[in-house]
Amino acid sequence: MTLQNRVLPTGEIVADPARGLFTGNRGILHRPDGSLGRPRWRHKHWLCCALRFKDRYHGPMPERGWTALFFLDEAVALAAGHRPCHECRRADALRFRSAWEAAQGPVARLADIDIALHPARVCRNRKQTRFKARAETLPDGCFVLAPEPALVLGDVIISFSTSGYGAKRIRPSGIVTVLTPATIVRTLAAGYRPVLHPTAFRSAI
Repeated sequence: MTLQNRVLPTGEIVADPARGLFTGNRGILHRPDGSLGRPRWRHKHWLCCALRFKDRYHGPMPERGWTALFFLDEAVALAAGHRPCHECRRADALRFRSAWEAAQGPVARLADIDIALHPARVCRNRKQTRFKARAETLPDGCFVLAPEPALVLGDVIISFSTSGYGAKRIRPSGIVTVLTPATIVRTLAAGYRPVLHPTAFRSAI
């Protein structure tokens, strides 16, 4: 059975057999039978984690453990509102925090990032928080709707699928809808570089 644990740039969690580069955590979201319940998070610490860390095996939906979510790459995780885990991706988490502080001011602890990020990623009705911006101003690594989710990379945008990136188009001009939370867009603009799936670079050529 294909589990409902693949996260899209739109924030939706779907059942899809494709594999990704990262896993992540929002708490225990699944029922004993492996299906998702109604909640889409249990806490504000939405993490993007390495698939393997210190030979630990967690399992996708263990009986008493957090629900493992999966992302094509880090750009997708960021668009869905996740940040690098400080335990299994410490170096990336420190780079992310440095860029966050450069863009938005110092924080005393990582939890302060989660608190500030939460309203920028999801509304009270559980829908993704989106905003409008000029496409010309957006940094690499963020996602826009064009009209389907597309990754911004250099002079192009690249269409997303759960198995990889596909067709490219010239980056549009003017106002677009941005999926990546505004606080993370500012962090990307301040220099954070997410890990991208190899198909992004092949598609951008």
